[in-house]
Amino acid sequence: MIAETVCSAAAVAGLGIAVVTAYRKRFLAAARIAAYALVPLGLVMTGVVEWVADTAFSPTAWAGFAVLGGAWALFATTRVVERRRGGTRKERRAAARAARAETVAPAASAPSLGQASRPAPRPTAAPRATGGSEDFSDIEAILKKHGI
Repeated sequence: MIAETVCSAAAVAGLGIAVVTAYRKRFLAAARIAAYALVPLGLVMTGVVEWVADTAFSPTAWAGFAVLGGAWALFATTRVVERRRGGTRKERRAAARAARAETVAPAASAPSLGQASRPAPRPTAAPRATGGSEDFSDIEAILKKHGI
């Protein structure tokens, strides 16, 4: 009963503020304040406030919230453990089967491709005579080292 009275008083006060705001020619703000002021009144009229008040003072409801919290904690813990292990049991078995199917025989580890797979060696550049006193041999060595 008290909660309904408080919500109704808040709605009336909010509507009064909306009227004052509209008087100051701020109609958009007044409409927004009126909308917020009507929410508690609507909650009282639908019975939500009474339900919340009954739930808040009910030991059975709080025990139910405790059970829900415990269930959520168990669920979260199992998800953390599952992620650390690498998935569910079915996923781990499927991954193990896939790993066994992809294994390569020891004889097949040698490359079976011939010379065609190797890149052809690049011809070396002939030494150039430079007109100035600049020596680019160290730069050429660096470029060759990086394959440029």
